[in-house]
Amino acid sequence: MNSVRPLHEGWTVRPADGFDVPDGIADRPVGATVPGCVHTDLLAAGLIPDPYLDDNETRLDWIGRTDWIYETTFDWADPYLDPGAGAARVDLVCAGLDTVATLTLNGVEVGRTANMHRGYRFDARAALHTGRNTLQVRFDSAYRHAEAVRDQLGELPNAYPEPFNFIRKMACNFGWDWGPNLVTAGIWQEIGLHAWTDARLATVRPLVTVEHTDGAATGRVEVHVDVDRADDHDGPLTVVAAVADVRAEAVVPAGARSAVVTLTVADPALWWPRGYGEPARHTLDVTLHRADGATLDTWARGIGFRSVRLDTSADADGTAFTLVVNEVPVFVRGVNWIPDDAFPTRVDRDRYAHRFSQAADAGVNFLRIWGGGRYESEDFYDLADERGLLVGQDFLFACAAYPEEEPLASEVAAEARYQVTRLTPHPSLVLWTGNNENIWGWHDWGWQEVLDGRTWGLGYYLDVLPGIVAALDPTRPYWPGSPYSGRDDLHPNDPAHGTMHIWDVWNTDDYLKYRQYVPRFLAEFGYQGPPTYATLRRAISDDPLAPDSPGMAHHQKATDGDLKLQRGLDAHLPAPRDFDDWHYLTQLNQARAIAVGVTHFRSHRGVCMGTILWQLNDCWPVTSWAAIDGDGRRKPLWYALRHAYADRLLTIEPRDGGLALVAVNDTGTQWRPTVDVTRLTLAGEPLAKVGHELTVPAHAAVTVPLDAGLTTSGDPRRELLLAAAGDQRAWWFFAEDREVDYPVAGYDATVEPTDGGLRVTVTARTILRDLTLYADRLDPAAEVDQAMVTLLPGESARFVVRTGVDLDPTALTRRPVLRCVNDIAAGTDIAAGTDIAAGTDIAAGTDIAAGTGAAVDA
Repeated sequence: MNSVRPLHEGWTVRPADGFDVPDGIADRPVGATVPGCVHTDLLAAGLIPDPYLDDNETRLDWIGRTDWIYETTFDWADPYLDPGAGAARVDLVCAGLDTVATLTLNGVEVGRTANMHRGYRFDARAALHTGRNTLQVRFDSAYRHAEAVRDQLGELPNAYPEPFNFIRKMACNFGWDWGPNLVTAGIWQEIGLHAWTDARLATVRPLVTVEHTDGAATGRVEVHVDVDRADDHDGPLTVVAAVADVRAEAVVPAGARSAVVTLTVADPALWWPRGYGEPARHTLDVTLHRADGATLDTWARGIGFRSVRLDTSADADGTAFTLVVNEVPVFVRGVNWIPDDAFPTRVDRDRYAHRFSQAADAGVNFLRIWGGGRYESEDFYDLADERGLLVGQDFLFACAAYPEEEPLASEVAAEARYQVTRLTPHPSLVLWTGNNENIWGWHDWGWQEVLDGRTWGLGYYLDVLPGIVAALDPTRPYWPGSPYSGRDDLHPNDPAHGTMHIWDVWNTDDYLKYRQYVPRFLAEFGYQGPPTYATLRRAISDDPLAPDSPGMAHHQKATDGDLKLQRGLDAHLPAPRDFDDWHYLTQLNQARAIAVGVTHFRSHRGVCMGTILWQLNDCWPVTSWAAIDGDGRRKPLWYALRHAYADRLLTIEPRDGGLALVAVNDTGTQWRPTVDVTRLTLAGEPLAKVGHELTVPAHAAVTVPLDAGLTTSGDPRRELLLAAAGDQRAWWFFAEDREVDYPVAGYDATVEPTDGGLRVTVTARTILRDLTLYADRLDPAAEVDQAMVTLLPGESARFVVRTGVDLDPTALTRRPVLRCVNDIAAGTDIAAGTDIAAGTDIAAGTDIAAGTGAAVDA
């Protein structure tokens, strides 16, 4: 007998006695959702304001400093589960409790927890009785617990004034430079009763390897099984495993608790990362049998046959850091992933799937799960497996010194064993990393004097964690930190060795400094920009909006963030005249900064073998480094990333005092583009032109120096370079936009219906620099297929707007919906010279004239 009964219904939550809480909250329990957390329960009950709006977050600090009691009652009458029916064990199984919990069943304490990042199983049979049962889970304040551990062990260096390094809980719950301080509590993953007899499958670890010889592959699965036995059963057991039409079994001798079943599969369909082949998966079935053949337990997961290793060999440029999958070196086009919501239970499979589609559509092949969040869910990993997205999982240590003493040391080891075991089936997981920035912090952030010889986490990163990975899953590489250069005698952020983070760009330097670095593997770099306008208007009630209005300021968590945004604008773009200009230009500057970085790093393919943008997503509406904002809308950065991460890329790059054309081919087939490089006036008049016939091998880059006669401008404020091969384009402007002598932006536009929305066609009468259509200003649900399109006179661009709303065609073709750089640079006003056709029928595809030499901008 083996049966599971979920306990997800009938829960209430209330504050424990003795805490100062607002009126109306202490008076009665409220209905609770499990899985969930106290914030979402109080919000659903209408007892607190939405913490994501305006500055409500600051008024809800008391929640994290209060103890909370969850309670449910249930009947225990199912004859298959009733202890009287002969069940040898009934366990209370908790997949995740957040965080410091005491569990009582019918007044009997059955367990305690102090770690959000592992599951628990408690023997509950003795406390159960037939009829009505009451289960209570009391959550002590995570703040109070962490502060008590800090007082016991002593203060340690930390990037933020919060005690997250003294508790095994999602660190960014305590606030970050992009996230709110919302310290949660609750039953955040599944909970239920598991009744079983004789024995059960405690853990199943399929270790998958592939041997590649002479173009053929042989797959091997070592299925490591641990069994849990009931007190009255110590007889022999049999474990049977099957995959890809191969079956094998092993005996667990009497009294033993583990076995290994080995399966060998000849020439299996391989699991390949996105862009390299199909991510083939095979179902692995494992069953546990009693000596008489009766089935006691079953387990099934999808696995993938693939090999993975890190190439960290020394070469003329330093020390490589190249991910090799199925013996093919992979250029990582990655993004950093943070929790997609400050309240993780709100992220369901559909939301993960949508976010993964957004990532893949931007050319991404790798997701790095950052070390201040969580070990991601089964849905996350299953979708990554399905879609061929590579995953790197940080162990959960970020931006702080972590004590290596109790009560933390044993929790860290237990958590690591639990998570490494849990995630072994997933082929998408290709890298474990020990921490985020902590080794770098010890070197450069003034920690050493403060620590004065005390522990700070290095023992975890160099001993405990690699030991656990080696023991439980030696099929995957482990790297001690991000960044880390591979040796103690090297600075951990040395660009010539291992992995690197670049944060002087953004913090202190202009984004053109990216071109001074050629890292072997860039694991973090980023530049800020505000969220979309629709997201701002939903989250912030400031009237009027301004860069420094109260709500905007509250939703900017980075130190001196707005000053850094302004520094970037001052270096490159014309001065904004109002909030609409500021919003467009700061989003544009973010997109350009990352485009400069990614195209530069990819142009050095072979030396640099990966870039992981900080960051893909946000957990709430905020000005941040994300490409997709907290409401799931794509910022201009997303469109820039899609171009920069394209399988085939043309870029013009500075080289050896001049300029070079670089063609990057990240496909598996040769590319033979014919590329014309032309020096033009802003009016589109050609001044010089050279054609190049290129041959770019698969997974390679080719660099062609450009002749100085082509690349030397006689008038930098009025000339540009364009490299073009079919629909592939690369631009080079000889001056910054704030210095370019742009003409007043002139264009014609038409709006016509199309399936699922509207098509806006803009035809340029002058150059239009980074033309972008912000349809979310008219319909918050609207999406546009492209952005930041530069047109020469006579060229056209078509924007497809997906919307279910009848949008005003006039509004679609003028400020602040339709923008370009030279509507600001020229300082003109569309109202002064526009002839918008009135009274026309959009269904007939009527032209909307956008003016006689007028700017898009008002």
